[in-house]
Amino acid sequence: MAPQADIGMIGLAVMGQNLVMNMADHGFTVAVTNRTTSVVDSFVRGPAQGMSILPAHSLEELVALLKRPRRVMMLVKAGQPVDDFIQRLIPLLEPGDIIIDGGNSNYEDTIRRTAAVEAQGLLYIGAGVSGGEEGARHGPSIMPGGSPAAWPAVRPIFQAVAARVPEGDPNGAPCCDWVGENGAGHFVKMVHNGIEYGDMQIIAEAYHLLKEGLGLSNDEMSALFARWNLGPLESYLIEITADILAYRNQEGQAVIDLILDSAGQKGTGKWTVAAALEQGAPLTLVSEAVFARFLSALVDERATAAAALSGPVEQFSGDQAAFLVDLEQAVYAAKVASYAQGYMLMAAAAAAYGWNLNLGGIALMWRGGCIIRSAFLGKIKEAFDADPALSNLLLAPYFREAMLAADGAWRRVVAGAVQLGIPAPALSSALAFYDGYRRGRLPANLTQAQRDYFGAHTYERIDRPRGQFFHTDWTGHGGDVTARAYQA
Repeated sequence: MAPQADIGMIGLAVMGQNLVMNMADHGFTVAVTNRTTSVVDSFVRGPAQGMSILPAHSLEELVALLKRPRRVMMLVKAGQPVDDFIQRLIPLLEPGDIIIDGGNSNYEDTIRRTAAVEAQGLLYIGAGVSGGEEGARHGPSIMPGGSPAAWPAVRPIFQAVAARVPEGDPNGAPCCDWVGENGAGHFVKMVHNGIEYGDMQIIAEAYHLLKEGLGLSNDEMSALFARWNLGPLESYLIEITADILAYRNQEGQAVIDLILDSAGQKGTGKWTVAAALEQGAPLTLVSEAVFARFLSALVDERATAAAALSGPVEQFSGDQAAFLVDLEQAVYAAKVASYAQGYMLMAAAAAAYGWNLNLGGIALMWRGGCIIRSAFLGKIKEAFDADPALSNLLLAPYFREAMLAADGAWRRVVAGAVQLGIPAPALSSALAFYDGYRRGRLPANLTQAQRDYFGAHTYERIDRPRGQFFHTDWTGHGGDVTARAYQA
């Protein structure tokens, strides 16, 4: 059969099937295969019946169906399966052909794979795809990075199937653009997922304060989140929280109250925190969100501790209406701090790996289709449009004014949570980061003095140029020999 498919897809789980049908909806012919070949036949005869989707029962058959340059996309489990398919594909392809990994791969794997595939004369793309099965079917956010030469060949497909801003506008800006070299696309997707952890934890803490602190009912909380979704906090996660709190099963029970309080995770949040540690970026809120999930998993141990360790038991007794106004502002301020931290991490990684990241463009890619989509991201895009060299979101005029306006409310909410004994690690760690960032002087001078005292690690002085290092013989018998590594 003569080549006729615009792109090939390996992997027909729900994400793969939905993305393939999305491509077909936009006029592209897609060849598909799956490790279990019966899935191919049931897909083509079932959901994809009548669409421009061609079945293939082997990689060889898939490649033979593709127009040149061949574009082969994988949506398979991250890790070894991706490497296995790459090794099987390389002998079947020709110079200039493109392998695309659309799964949740670790960016370090994508850096390695890009180099290996390019060494064979082929091109490679690691594309983060966000939005879940609904996004894949109707318009996801797509974050491609890898071999720059591959972008022109995949751009028409990716931008056609991506979400649009404004939402649903076929002439709107696509939530997809080139991110950067080698692992940049998967790194940005990883940061997206980390910020998602943070957003979800902030919302969970607000829910906890409303339920346990103020004693609001599920319906009252649902109405509150729906109202928040009409203002600055408008977002997918706020919207679905309102839906979740209002949902009842056939017996009339609130399903939220029946769910075990143990949160799972797939690992991308941990990857984000590990990357922040590697890059020296203060990603405190996302870190607390990951740790909060670890703590939630200790269900039995927490039950024992609840009986053994006492704490405040009283409910909030102040002005409830005023507290609700404060809480909305606190949630917004913590969200700003979290995104500022995420952007600090991306800037640090870009410098370390030589990526030319378009930070404003990334906000636009997240503006629709993905889990963290929100009106808030439009403000981030505007901030970087106004100042492409912006060093931190907190210094952009809009966000600076928002933080100043929320300052008192944020502190009252965190203080209230402490007094009520309700944990708020995301809200409080974000406030601590904000206070640290806005301080011209921190107590790290004492930390460095201690390091010099016990390890001769030296220190810099405020009355001398940066880069000059000094040591004090604090005990009188320590000598003049110093450590060679200031950062050790």
